[in-house]
Amino acid sequence: MKNSWLYSGFQLWLALSLSGCLSALVGMPASAQVKSENNVDSRTSSNLTRLWKVGRGDAKGWLRRSNSPIIRQLSEVEPPITNAQLLLVQSPTPQITPTSEIVPITSVKANPTDKGMEIILQTTQGTQLQVTNRSTGNNFIADVSGGQLRLPSGEAFTFRSEKPLAGITAITVTNIDANTVRVTVVGVAAMPTVELFDDNTGLVFGITTATTATSPSQQPQTSQKPRSETEKPAAQPDEPIELVVTGEQDGYRVQDATTATRTDTPLRDIPQSIQVIPRQVLEDRNVKTVTEAVETVSGVVSADTNFNSPAGSYIIRGFEQRGNFRNGYRDAGSLTPIATIERVEVLKGPASVLFGAVEPGGIINVITKQPLSEPYYNLEFQAGNRDLYESSIDFSGPLNDDKTLLYRLNASYESSNGFQDFVTSHLTTIAPSITWRLGDRTDLNLFYESTKFNGIPESFNTVFSDNTIKLPRSRYLSYPLDGQHYTTQKYGYTLNHKFSDNWQLRNNFSITAFNAIEEYTVGTNLVDARFLEQFAARRNYVVDNYFGQIDLIGKFNTGSILHQLVFGFDGNRNVQIYNPTGLSVPALDVFNPNYNIPKPLTTLYNYSDFGTIQSYGFYLQDQISFQDNLKLLIGGRFDWISQKSGTDQPEQSDNAFSPRIGLVYQPSKSVSLYASYSQSFNPNSGLNGDGSQFEPTKGTQYEAGIKADFLENRLSTTLAVYQITKTNITTDDPNNDDPNYLIQIGEQRSQGIELDITGEILPGWKAIASYAYTNAEVTEDNSDPSTVGNRLEDVPKNQASLWTTYELQNGDFKGLGLGLGLFYVGARAVDLDNSFEVPDYLRTDAAIYYRRDALKAAINIRNLFDTEYFVDSNGTRARIKTGAPFTIIGSISWEF
Repeated sequence: MKNSWLYSGFQLWLALSLSGCLSALVGMPASAQVKSENNVDSRTSSNLTRLWKVGRGDAKGWLRRSNSPIIRQLSEVEPPITNAQLLLVQSPTPQITPTSEIVPITSVKANPTDKGMEIILQTTQGTQLQVTNRSTGNNFIADVSGGQLRLPSGEAFTFRSEKPLAGITAITVTNIDANTVRVTVVGVAAMPTVELFDDNTGLVFGITTATTATSPSQQPQTSQKPRSETEKPAAQPDEPIELVVTGEQDGYRVQDATTATRTDTPLRDIPQSIQVIPRQVLEDRNVKTVTEAVETVSGVVSADTNFNSPAGSYIIRGFEQRGNFRNGYRDAGSLTPIATIERVEVLKGPASVLFGAVEPGGIINVITKQPLSEPYYNLEFQAGNRDLYESSIDFSGPLNDDKTLLYRLNASYESSNGFQDFVTSHLTTIAPSITWRLGDRTDLNLFYESTKFNGIPESFNTVFSDNTIKLPRSRYLSYPLDGQHYTTQKYGYTLNHKFSDNWQLRNNFSITAFNAIEEYTVGTNLVDARFLEQFAARRNYVVDNYFGQIDLIGKFNTGSILHQLVFGFDGNRNVQIYNPTGLSVPALDVFNPNYNIPKPLTTLYNYSDFGTIQSYGFYLQDQISFQDNLKLLIGGRFDWISQKSGTDQPEQSDNAFSPRIGLVYQPSKSVSLYASYSQSFNPNSGLNGDGSQFEPTKGTQYEAGIKADFLENRLSTTLAVYQITKTNITTDDPNNDDPNYLIQIGEQRSQGIELDITGEILPGWKAIASYAYTNAEVTEDNSDPSTVGNRLEDVPKNQASLWTTYELQNGDFKGLGLGLGLFYVGARAVDLDNSFEVPDYLRTDAAIYYRRDALKAAINIRNLFDTEYFVDSNGTRARIKTGAPFTIIGSISWEF
């Protein structure tokens, strides 16, 4: 077996990991198996332990942990400190346990008190948090190390309260890096007095000012809507004011992702490049498809837009990946409406270790919106040129008083015409979901999504024999037949059960039913520099996909080394039924097209065919923390795949082992250095001349990089270098005239450098930028040695993007913002012969918007200067995809 040393090493690691896993399960302490009974919501002053106090006139600070003696401060033996200083003596470092790495703070509450107000960071593990005072001037600032603001669902959130008390401008609680929460209280004329308490619900910050200390208490007005900081009506004096959680990422900078490891892991701890496009970026740019959404990611370009529907293929690091993934599983059927998406995660490089058969460039995983525990309602309407109209709703909240049954409903309708005659597009989406909390440790999520697309897409442009594109982009170069009619229905469930704080079981099951009816023509060959021959067909095909998965996720220690283990199994069955009918149409005069053709069209052929692909795989992954700054990720997966096409073809069976190993070293809290090795595979199909089946293609990647945070962790960057080699590629058999017979001797290589930057430069100024240099070429082709050294099709050597917004933070025009986007894609080869290059382009986008409380209004412009450009070539000179001209869309939404 190839890579026998890797296989043997993986077996040894597998045995050791399972041994540690079983030891952890058997020796699990009772405290980890039984939920604490002391987690009470009601609190009185008798069960509060004051840790420290800082404020106006304080001469010294105190620190105390529950059930531990008071520790004297250095301020008692040294000169008194000023009111903006506080020296904290840290309590003894707790012994490393599986739960002490990152402590989840699951909620933030604001309650009125007789002295002012208190901010509660709710967690059952408050004693593991370390608090450092960083106050300056009129601002009280405390960094809580070892914790993260994270909902029970795993989503990060941000707390903000505007003018909650007299003498206080704002209170914010936010994640500033992967393991630190910052609490900021901004005073008007002086720093407020803040006392820290510790009780069984978490950390409590008691806040008073000189004004509130002598006046009746005020009710704080709070907001926990990351996208709109709307003040809420004051509650009654005896009611705690709880923040409204939307579960949506706040801002452009995202700190965690699930795609790379199937666990919620900080990006800085992943030894691989992964980029996340959060909901705010999708909304600010007002993208309509996943293809548009990933334009801000380095090394990703469009390969095929699938007849203008909201689907397609993508070239990632030089290799084409058809379709995308949805919440971690393969999204068969292609239709992926933006209305249902919370964020998009792009994992660069081979991903077979967790996702099975994929191309080596990477995958795109869309994370859908989930039910929320608090009422949330959003209504939106959009209108634009070319008769674009879109309306959508997004409703969520609890269905019962104890919030054990939650719902979310996304629905939208979009209609538009194209920039060519005959072109239309209609998209309808309905996506309800339910979350049922069956107990303190068990959640069941049920989802359904129905998408319907009807339309006639824009036609392709064509390259003339003198290597020019002469025809205007408005020229329709096909016959306007019945068009495309696609429907997709997706339904399934996700079940999560926690055995303890350290071990959980996750089970997913989904069914996708995709149906397509098409009648279309597409240009194939330009004859006599005037007549474009057409391929015409009427097709009805059905794709049914069944996916099931079960994961065991656990944390345990082997001595001082912390492990996070994922052991899982998944199975996928894909069934496709085709009923194509070939049609006869005349060649189209591209200079004087006549679209009137006699009907009914002559039938050339018709037949029925089917294909099945069935796969099974099990995988094991371990995230090992040797120290806080040294982490190892190691994993492997075994796959079995069988595929059959038609009744007269034999079944083809393959199996593969896909390893991944990566190391992360963090010399500081803001810098991560990493290196990794990974492999992928994808089955081949077709016929070998001697009747034998082909080996799967293999992808091998070496990657190294650096991830760093700047500007007080507001701006994140990833710089990566990589080399991917793809082997076992099939090419035409030069000794056989039958094009169905292939030989397996091809090799392709892609190597490059990528830079991604995202975050907030200054308050209100956000940006997401990227650059990629990609050198993707043929390195071996025995059937046609002349192609060796040629560039791979549709892969630009240089690609760059910038999207940036600035929003006014104060004054009468607070909430007014501007956006600017620059997108550059270099020249791309049309085919492997490199017979023609699609020219490079620079497109400029822009936006102006206004956010005020629950209202948002925006105008988005795509292709501001009406640049004529070409998106991709589909690998042939007759199918050059033209980019849309100047597009303007106005939108207005109301959130409540």
